[in-house]
Amino acid sequence: MSRAAAADELVLGAEPRVDLLPPEVKAGKRVKATRRRLIAALIGVVVLVSAGVAAASWDAQNSRAELATAQARTTELLAHQAKYAEVNQVQDAVDTTVAARQFGASTEVDWKAYLSGVRAVLPADVSIDTVTVDSASPLLPFDQATAPLQAVRVATLTLSLTSPDLPSVPQWLESMKGLPGYTDATPGSITRSEIGAYKVDLTLHINDGAYSNRFAGTGGK
Repeated sequence: MSRAAAADELVLGAEPRVDLLPPEVKAGKRVKATRRRLIAALIGVVVLVSAGVAAASWDAQNSRAELATAQARTTELLAHQAKYAEVNQVQDAVDTTVAARQFGASTEVDWKAYLSGVRAVLPADVSIDTVTVDSASPLLPFDQATAPLQAVRVATLTLSLTSPDLPSVPQWLESMKGLPGYTDATPGSITRSEIGAYKVDLTLHINDGAYSNRFAGTGGK
């Protein structure tokens, strides 16, 4: 058999070697395929955008719910605060009173107790006739001595004493060194009365160790 005859022989089931479709049909098929891919991509984009919008809406809804809860809690707290506003005012007044009392008592000396201490160190036959106290106040500082080497003081206690015998003033002064806040003492004049008793003037200088500190560190309670 010749090659021409073999070429013209029909083989069943073989792949056709000649495409009889016009070019317009092929182009149309390619356009349709491209269109399908674009539609699929568009659908994907729409789905992604819709999912993003849904997530944002969900987050915004949760934020609004949390804000509403916080606002409701704030309103509730303000209502409770208004209910106890009078209590707060009373507490503020109490705090102010306590602070004022602490300030006012900051220079307080229990003079009754102090004089009892003075009486205890003096001889039993010595009497205290008069007492003069000059002390500091919370608003004004106490005048200090102008002489050099004298200790700081917050009060001066001037005593007029009577002794039946000639007094031993140095011994009295030595005994008074154990008094709280004792700084120094200055003896004054010693005179003898018509009945033979001796009058003694004595000045004690006292520092802040004599303060009673009744309200210090206790909040006034």
